[in-house]
Amino acid sequence: MEPLRQRQPREKDKKHLRYIASLPCCICGGIDVDAAHIRASPVHIDGKRQTGGGEKPSDCWTVPLCRAHHTEQHDAGDELKWWASKGVDPFMLALTLRAK
Repeated sequence: MEPLRQRQPREKDKKHLRYIASLPCCICGGIDVDAAHIRASPVHIDGKRQTGGGEKPSDCWTVPLCRAHHTEQHDAGDELKWWASKGVDPFMLALTLRAK
């Protein structure tokens, strides 16, 4: 039997969330923006783990989405497929924005 893994505490960064929310939506360029957490996790991104069950990822894994696109992101079911349909790599975007 595989040992149980304890959840790692998520890193919170209010300053980064304010910065992300100050940017235009990465899908449509809209200005009423949320800092949207990326919940999905591909295997090729070091430091990004899969979250779920009401658990948010660390604040560094956020991108700017207007309210409509943020709602779509949550309602999509398959988040990775949703991002692909929009032509956006949210992981690279989040990493780029985190470096600013």
